[in-house]
Amino acid sequence: MAPSGFTSADSGPAAQLRNLRAAERLDAVLTPVIPQVGQLMARRPGCLSLAQGMVGWGPPPEVRLALLRALESAVADPDHAAVLDRYGPVAGDPALLAAIATELEGHWGLDLEGSSLLVTAGSNMAFNALAQVICDPGDEVILPAPYYFNHVMAVQLAGGRPVTPVASLIPDPALLAAAITPRTRAIVTISPNNPSGVVMPPAVLAEINALCARHGLFHISDEAYAVFVHGEVPHWSPGSLAGAGAHTITLQSLSKSHGMAGWRLGYAAVPTSLMAALAKVQDTILICPPRIVQQAAIAALHGEPGWLAEQLTALRQRRRQLLKALEAAQHRGLAARLLAQPDGAFYALLAVESSLSAEALVERLVLDHGVAALPGACFGLVDEGGQVALRLSYGLLDQATLAQALERLVEGLMAFSPS
Repeated sequence: MAPSGFTSADSGPAAQLRNLRAAERLDAVLTPVIPQVGQLMARRPGCLSLAQGMVGWGPPPEVRLALLRALESAVADPDHAAVLDRYGPVAGDPALLAAIATELEGHWGLDLEGSSLLVTAGSNMAFNALAQVICDPGDEVILPAPYYFNHVMAVQLAGGRPVTPVASLIPDPALLAAAITPRTRAIVTISPNNPSGVVMPPAVLAEINALCARHGLFHISDEAYAVFVHGEVPHWSPGSLAGAGAHTITLQSLSKSHGMAGWRLGYAAVPTSLMAALAKVQDTILICPPRIVQQAAIAALHGEPGWLAEQLTALRQRRRQLLKALEAAQHRGLAARLLAQPDGAFYALLAVESSLSAEALVERLVLDHGVAALPGACFGLVDEGGQVALRLSYGLLDQATLAQALERLVEGLMAFSPS
């Protein structure tokens, strides 16, 4: 007799294998590109990375000291240990929420009227939770190309449909408006931008925010790179508009600015109307943000601003180094150009003539030349006319190593140039 719940016709090895698989809906979700490039790099010892979107510094000393003091207090005081060891509030501990409110209101000028704050394991998790909350199956989220691939994946995982109009590197609000349908729930902007390094003009962001308000849409503003501005256009948050809190979602993170990528601490200002639903997602996945990491985050937000200014000064030197290396390569005959002036974040989008696709070019750069970049295709940029796009990240490497990586990159690109 077949076991309970099975019929004899369905109990053979083939039927069991059919059941022991991932859900078919996952087939439609993008495959994460960073692990793929990491696997390639593992095949080429000594490969240098212009692919990984990280900074080369770790958190300031007061962050590690805060962690140490929290652990020492927990050893000495059982009551303090209980605070760290037990579950905390779903949205985050009050002291950290107060520090975040001060940062968002005082430093970035957000109008938090009608908003609530949520602490998550990085701002990627915040976006994922939001996609779960705002998308019914088939609902649409507009992500102007070039988009951030994890945003697309989050919408797909939520059963939503990513709509990715090519609206130029500074999105044209008219093209975004043309993409709106009755199923649209949100428009996403990223400024400073990943992958292009573009800082969106405040007037453009304000127009997109107003477009969302008119159509009853959420404006999700990813501002993980807010402090990384190197040109004349300042970072500006659409959440600073009076009354914008009812439909504007602001995402921030300590991963980049404070070198805390592995600590997984991000936060969001969201319309209060979404909090009950977000609490369902947060309680299911995280229950509460890790409480000892929240102690470190408070120290980061209360830290000395001069420390961050010093890191950014060094980063801007590496940005100039990248630009000079690319200019020199053009003088040597490399058929390549920047798609935009990279005045923000620590990225640059390079369009290059190549006999290979972007993905194949990345593979050959890694295996033959020992340098990694990301293909523009994973950000929605299509190869056309023998020209492909690569995203370069200069945030992780020191000056000497960056020089070596850029030399390898240029030699590799010239090797696969069609001319």
